[in-house]
Amino acid sequence: MNRQQLIATLTDASQHWDVIVIGGGATGLGTALESATRGHRTLLVEASDFAKGTSSRSTKLIHGGVRYLRQGRVGMVRESLLERTRLLHNAPHLVHPLGFVLPTYSFGANWYYYAGLKAYDLLAGSSAFPPARMLSRTETLAALPTLKPEGLQGSVAYSDGQFDDARLAISLARTLLEQGGVPLNYAPVIALLKSESRISGVVIRDQESGQEYSLHAKVVINATGVFVDDLLRMEQIAAGNTAQHHDSLVIPSQGSHLVLDSEFLPSQQALMIPETEDGRVLFAIPWHGKVLFGTTDLEVEKIDLEPRPLEREIDYLLKYAGRYLTRAPQRSDVRSTFAGLRPLFRGNSSGSTAQLSREHEIRISEGGMISVIGGKWTTYRHMGEAVVDRAESSAGLLHRPSTTAQLRLHGALDSRESGDDIWRVYGSDAPALRQLAAEHPEWNRPLHPRLPYLAVQVIWGVRNEMARTVEDILARRTRALFLDARAACEAAPEVVRLMREELGRDETWVADQLLAFESLTRGYVL
Repeated sequence: MNRQQLIATLTDASQHWDVIVIGGGATGLGTALESATRGHRTLLVEASDFAKGTSSRSTKLIHGGVRYLRQGRVGMVRESLLERTRLLHNAPHLVHPLGFVLPTYSFGANWYYYAGLKAYDLLAGSSAFPPARMLSRTETLAALPTLKPEGLQGSVAYSDGQFDDARLAISLARTLLEQGGVPLNYAPVIALLKSESRISGVVIRDQESGQEYSLHAKVVINATGVFVDDLLRMEQIAAGNTAQHHDSLVIPSQGSHLVLDSEFLPSQQALMIPETEDGRVLFAIPWHGKVLFGTTDLEVEKIDLEPRPLEREIDYLLKYAGRYLTRAPQRSDVRSTFAGLRPLFRGNSSGSTAQLSREHEIRISEGGMISVIGGKWTTYRHMGEAVVDRAESSAGLLHRPSTTAQLRLHGALDSRESGDDIWRVYGSDAPALRQLAAEHPEWNRPLHPRLPYLAVQVIWGVRNEMARTVEDILARRTRALFLDARAACEAAPEVVRLMREELGRDETWVADQLLAFESLTRGYVL
């Protein structure tokens, strides 16, 4: 995945695009991959890095959504559970079953939740995920040793899927390239092109060189998540309708998380808190040697590429962690905190964002640009299939059947590696990383004593995964920033030294990178 070579394809006079996808998150990558596998000449452009926004800030679950079943959204849950099984098969290096324990503190609650989770199993059909079962009080405390025992009646155990979101995005980008598509990061769209009455392409700027490219396509797809309205306003400018008001299609909902040391939940099973005062479901999940606790659901007005958890969200999460864990975590125990913005479809909805559907919506504007709003990581493939179906019919592209339901993603292994070590997320690339480390012993050293990552992963990220900044490496090629923000900041000088040698940068670049990453890190620590 060599960025300079991919940039060169933009100047190829013989290259005519069928589909240009704007947005390098879950939806954009899934749509672009769907398009490329059908034989359409496909370009994906991302203003920042792949999965820079919401798609690297999820709760790390591939799931049907237990709470949506309670809301009666059976169809959405069934579709999500089907996609869960497909992802387990297509990306076994990144997706795996995870056991959950739902504790109960009132008489009869075990049977109530057990019935609901058995319905969840029935909707999933035959799958590799173990079925729900009831646990006694003793079995519950054995599974979750730090769960508060006062008043505990028992629990229900069930299974769902866990994954690494940013790593799945990188796997999708590499699979897109293997299927003949072109993924480009740091290539923001600065204008839309118009031919007669239709949107006919985009103007992008390469952030590294400053060069601009006018690129034409038969159809342009807006998959920019919470920024979807910005592209629609850009379309109005292209059409000369600068005075016309555009009603927003997106309600941004913020979800924040805390990351704690594993001692707060020393278990390979996750804790599910089935209902909070505001109708949320909370999770405490083992993830890369830490505990991920979240998430909130708060409508916000400001849309930002780097959203920050609000103080009331942090207090809310600490309060609920203290209610259920024997040792209540304090602010000083939080290793990292992060937030993401869900692009919920506004529609005719009312009430809290927690009650809004996570289903997606596809809109085709007067100029022919296709926008997709909503959705979630679990259903990214299904969304991409639906979007490309619409693109083929609206732009006159030759319709071809979808094959992505069975498409193995880059790195997929026939047998899943055991353990949660640093190599598993690389799948079939892991032997090449080990060989690189063996050939260069100086790269076989830890980046930081508190981080599970090695210097060789920096080299690999630059050479093979299009990492261009220190943040790319520490936030998304590895998950250091999300696991321990202070340690990530302390590791940055070593990372920037390795990257400078690989990318051929100067001292000014080094200084700028360190300053930018230090500033970024402040938003992840309390």
